Amino acid sequence: MAEPKTYDLFIGGEWTKADNSERDTIRNPATGDVLAHVAIAGEGDVARALCTAQDAFPAWSRQVATDRADYLYRLIELIRRDGEKLARIITSENGKPLKEARIEVNFAIQLIRFAAENVRRLEGNIIPGSRPGEKILIEKIPHGVVAGISAWNFPLALTARKLGPALAAGNTFVIKPHELTPLSTLALAELTVEAGFPKGIVNVVTGGGATVGNALVTSPITKLITMTGSTPAGRKIMAAASEGLKEVRLELGGKAPFIVMEDADLDAAVNAAVSARFMNCGQVCTANERTYVHTAVYDAFLERLRAKIAEIRTGDPLDEKTDMGPKISTAELEKVDDMVRRAVEQGAKVELGGKRLTGGAYDKGNFYAPTLLTDISGDMDIVQNEVFGPVLSLIRVRDFDDALTQANKSRYGLSAYLFTQNLANIMRLTNDLNFGEIYVNREGGEAAQGFHHGYGDSGIGGEDGQYGLEAYVDTKTIYLNT
Repeated sequence: MAEPKTYDLFIGGEWTKADNSERDTIRNPATGDVLAHVAIAGEGDVARALCTAQDAFPAWSRQVATDRADYLYRLIELIRRDGEKLARIITSENGKPLKEARIEVNFAIQLIRFAAENVRRLEGNIIPGSRPGEKILIEKIPHGVVAGISAWNFPLALTARKLGPALAAGNTFVIKPHELTPLSTLALAELTVEAGFPKGIVNVVTGGGATVGNALVTSPITKLITMTGSTPAGRKIMAAASEGLKEVRLELGGKAPFIVMEDADLDAAVNAAVSARFMNCGQVCTANERTYVHTAVYDAFLERLRAKIAEIRTGDPLDEKTDMGPKISTAELEKVDDMVRRAVEQGAKVELGGKRLTGGAYDKGNFYAPTLLTDISGDMDIVQNEVFGPVLSLIRVRDFDDALTQANKSRYGLSAYLFTQNLANIMRLTNDLNFGEIYVNREGGEAAQGFHHGYGDSGIGGEDGQYGLEAYVDTKTIYLNT
């Protein structure tokens, strides 16, 4: 194994020493090996990064929009060139299989590309005035300094999701990657130098949320906060930002229902249910957390589902044959195991898995068996709380109304899935299924041109597409008279 690298903070286009000498140790969740030692920023370091971004803002915001886009296009080409290297970094720090990490790299490219392609679509308006000869101009302007706070489950894509539109819209950017997975963001920062970005446009401050995240959120320099993470963390950010009346965009947890009706293509539904549950070891906010199957096809679905889950190959994520890697950390693994144990205590039946994988290479990492639970009722904790792990809960429903009722009994409202050929049922989704993002007859995976957002405890605001890009600008109204 290569010698662990040591990283400083990335401020003003340069590697900069933190005020203190403490460092986080980044480990491979599959092997426990040390990958790197990363600087821990203090409040002074965060203030320095924000001031640097603030100083860089006037010149960057006044550039022609397409010139800003050209920097992003150059960055895209460098990401594409280094795609395999970046995928291996993601796999090493996060644990997802290499084939999934490659998909993440491509998604990062698509997210930045959409922002670059649409810089000229941040359009204002001209409205007739209320006085003779007057025109009212509604102009779209950048906020200023945008602070990003990212999660560990998609470390490169989530940074790209925020960086692309922030810069395209004319803002400057300070990002705090998650302390468990900062390496792919730091690699992206290196590429911004090679792409020729002006100094101070992109800055990376590493460390924990209590210090670094709070300093970003509470600083008067920060104008917009965009965060992806857990619902409890989102609440803390919202509270901290309220003092300064900051604009906040929060993409938080999910508890997606996966509804299979009696007329569904069962093979397609089974494949999608497994993909939507076990991708990235279930560590996806849009993951299939509750599988509702019509009683007429429940037994047939269960038989095919059991066989499909049994085929999942869990192991070394760098092995091309591996389907599922480890959980991100021991704490996350134990959380999932506790939830399964609690479900069994409440009456659930373990059809497959239900335990930590041990023996050989499994003992070095945080591996949990792909798990299938049946005999699930809606009042169980595992139906109400986000699992964020490789556990599929199968629930029988009488009809579509029963499925909708149970699906909507959740404090989350991010994603949902439906497999049916019944057009009437599909048409009911708009009014009757209370989730911001619904996949009909397909597996999950949002598109860069879509709009990724949820209701309730799943957050406020949203990301991606034209609606997401619009969040990165403010408006200015001008009453123009001559």
